[in-house]
Amino acid sequence: MLRETPLYLRLNPADDVVIACRELEAGTNLLKEGVIVAERIPAGHKVATKAIAKDAPVHRYNQVIGFATRPIAAGAHVHVHNLEVRDFARDYAFGEVYQPTQFANPPATFQGIVRADGRVATRNYIGILSTVNCSATVAKYVAEQFRGDALKEFPNVDGVVPLVHTTGCGMGSTGEGIDILRRTLAGYARHANFAGVLIIGLGCEANQMDALVFTQGLEAGPLLSTMTIQDSGGTAKAVAEGVRRVKEMLPRANQVSRTTVPASHITVGLQCGGSDGYSGITANPALGAAVDLLVRNGGTAILSETPEIYGAEHLLTRRAVSKAVGQKIVDRIHWWEEYTAREKGEMNNNPSPGNKAGGLTTILEKSLGAVAKGGTTGLMDVYEYAKPVTAKGFVFMDTPGYDPVSATGQVAGGANLICFTTGRGSVYGCKPSPSLKLATNTPMFQRMEDDMDINCGEILDGSLSVQEAGARIFALMLETASGKPSKSEMHGFGADEFVPWQLGAVM
Repeated sequence: MLRETPLYLRLNPADDVVIACRELEAGTNLLKEGVIVAERIPAGHKVATKAIAKDAPVHRYNQVIGFATRPIAAGAHVHVHNLEVRDFARDYAFGEVYQPTQFANPPATFQGIVRADGRVATRNYIGILSTVNCSATVAKYVAEQFRGDALKEFPNVDGVVPLVHTTGCGMGSTGEGIDILRRTLAGYARHANFAGVLIIGLGCEANQMDALVFTQGLEAGPLLSTMTIQDSGGTAKAVAEGVRRVKEMLPRANQVSRTTVPASHITVGLQCGGSDGYSGITANPALGAAVDLLVRNGGTAILSETPEIYGAEHLLTRRAVSKAVGQKIVDRIHWWEEYTAREKGEMNNNPSPGNKAGGLTTILEKSLGAVAKGGTTGLMDVYEYAKPVTAKGFVFMDTPGYDPVSATGQVAGGANLICFTTGRGSVYGCKPSPSLKLATNTPMFQRMEDDMDINCGEILDGSLSVQEAGARIFALMLETASGKPSKSEMHGFGADEFVPWQLGAVM
């Protein structure tokens, strides 16, 4: 039964702040806290429940979210004007709380597409990849020939998708940057959700087609074809040749059907974007509950966005199956500290302006809410960007916090579904893998219902528990993996959101 949204939430008895659930005017009495609000507090923002001394740590979730830059009175607004990030010691306690997963018997199932080699798809696309930005337009022109009624004779093909990018040349032909690009392209070329793939290059780029194929162990065949514009004789001839090759793939790509398969064939990438003060209270914990259900049914969940676990990584190392796995996360955190220092930045450049407007003050606070997406099961492995994910269960992949780049790495690693929590209202799709959008609050869900798949704001409204919301999300995962279109798919999102992580100098 729907209850009135409370004035505020206390997340832990040891916290120094509570979270406003609606806008609070000065003079509002927080009776159970014994505090009078001293100034207007926007919804989703923090109110001090006691006097906090300058330089003292401030706690939310019973974890440090920052340090007071000046004295903060009880009832005052706690935000960027009086709270900042400082370095502090974290106890990694590797594996301290790890527990083996208790698997469901029998496991949940969905209607998947089983490939000849045993991989299972949630969608059935033909993909067109570009080796370099210079071949992007030709790739798009080829795909355009298969819009509208062009695929009416191939009802089992979900579409022909061009996935292009802005790099591939003006970069080193060896080194970390091109290794990541090639690994990402190969991950998409092998993705179960592509029945066939055409890779188009220019011919003279740094990311040479032969080197891409050789270094990544790709094998050309009827459903994996490569070509270059220069060898084809220019743009018009390359487009015609590309169309011809896709047409050859279509009859075979159409010869699929969905069958009942266990949920162990679902690999979901976990994302949050446009976060707000409710993300760590509603949608992220609810997604974590769904992840626990997926893992217990044999599936895999990939948490990523390394800058957005910064300051909360000790909560993951404690869940690691081994010290070696936990140390991988610590090593990646150290890499990011060095990377941002080298670029004359800092880890607290995140949260974004929209995050801060929604009530998130520091990266520590954002991270503590973000890790909730990963649920509670053991951390089974840690992967570098776009590397194939082979472990089952809950894993981590090192990616930037920028959602399109992060999700691109997850899909390259094998994610055949994305779950994306948002409080401000991110619109995002991710072909070839469907993306589910989980709203953190009811007002935004109602305002953007055409883009949101589930309203986790009902947790705050009191009509749904976190566990009930998690069960609802897991059920929608199964339905979506079985072919039900997500809201972003209905809008046609997904091709332009392919963004490989670009590292190194642009020459």
